[in-house]
Amino acid sequence: MSSRVCVINVVGLTPKLLPHAPRLSDVGTVVAWQSPLPAVTTTTQATMLTGLKPSDHGVVGNGWYFRDTQEIRFWQQANSLIEGEKLYDKYETAKMFWWFNQSSGVKYSVTPKPHYGCDGSKIFDILDFTGCDLTRKLGSFPFFSFWGPSAGLPSSKWIAAATATVMRDKKPQLTLAYLPHLDYDFQRFTPDEPARVAEVDRCAGQIIDAAEEIGAQVVVVSEYGLVPVSQPVHINRVLREAGLLHIRNGPFGETLIPGESEAFAVADHQIAHIYVRRPERITEVAKLLESVDGIDVVVEPGDIELDHPRSGELVALSKPDAWFTYYYWLENSNAPDFARTVDIHRKPGYDPCELFITSKAKAIMRLAQKKLGFRYKMDVIPLDASLVKGSHGLLTDSDSGPLVIGPRDPPDDMKGFKTYVERLLGGLK
Repeated sequence: MSSRVCVINVVGLTPKLLPHAPRLSDVGTVVAWQSPLPAVTTTTQATMLTGLKPSDHGVVGNGWYFRDTQEIRFWQQANSLIEGEKLYDKYETAKMFWWFNQSSGVKYSVTPKPHYGCDGSKIFDILDFTGCDLTRKLGSFPFFSFWGPSAGLPSSKWIAAATATVMRDKKPQLTLAYLPHLDYDFQRFTPDEPARVAEVDRCAGQIIDAAEEIGAQVVVVSEYGLVPVSQPVHINRVLREAGLLHIRNGPFGETLIPGESEAFAVADHQIAHIYVRRPERITEVAKLLESVDGIDVVVEPGDIELDHPRSGELVALSKPDAWFTYYYWLENSNAPDFARTVDIHRKPGYDPCELFITSKAKAIMRLAQKKLGFRYKMDVIPLDASLVKGSHGLLTDSDSGPLVIGPRDPPDDMKGFKTYVERLLGGLK
């Protein structure tokens, strides 16, 4: 019979912040570890779960250009997108809000999944495959605190309580819990607020208590550390002004047509994949972007272990205090209507401005329209990239980067995590 292990993913936790997290600090040996590039959620999780570099597991960012359908898609949840054997393929696992959860084959899982009506309406909900009837026991999952202007502590508290419930009831061999709390205010304000760390530490304490009750060894990981930023880089506007981007204007604003573009960027925090339509223009595009203020370097994917068919022909890395917007319009009056809403699947890049709000009064008015049955759009997201104060995606110094805490010599590289956990579990099914 193998041991039990509980992995708590505390996004944004760093060695520098650890003194403010006493419960997490007591778990075991603290090791600053190496993340892949880009240091973003889906790529780091895929590396931890497979032990492979991005060029092998294929998760080259939180989103990428799907060449076969000529679409840019972010935040996909299909487990089949990760290439290679996953850690949870071998064990009875509870996967609590880790990414790529849909059809993952684990025995117990919970993941956010709204219902979409044919009239464009959306009702927030989760997929609960735990057999624990979590919404009846804990109340509805606080979806609005999981992302958007109201993102905050309630979602991490709910996930922690749900994880503790599943662990006590089902006693899985492997538990994977995801606590995103630090990610929010560390992008909104400053990436070093002790009070936020203390809050997520208390959430993690609920899971640690449950792990102790069922005899599970606790391992704590973080995916990246956030750093202060002050310079948004509008990389797609540079490409558009050079005549490389194809735009369609319409009744709902301008939309990017990637399949007709000579070059465009899929912006993902501090890294951007550059897709170039014709090979003979790659050098031209690289030279153009290398001259842009805020871009540190433009490389070929193979230079940073991203040589996979999903990657762009080039990859741009920002300077440490800069980050990439997805903005491609030149005037805000021409921005697409979805730009001012929380719409993580339609935007052709990551948008941290979804954590801010233009007007609470306007949001209240829009909610009133919804309740009265009128057509409405929640157009309350600002188009001011200067609001963003923290980002991630690059490699950082060890004190400000990700960490692993656990027993028996944790690895100093995320690629060693799968083997490490298998060793803790005894290597048995």
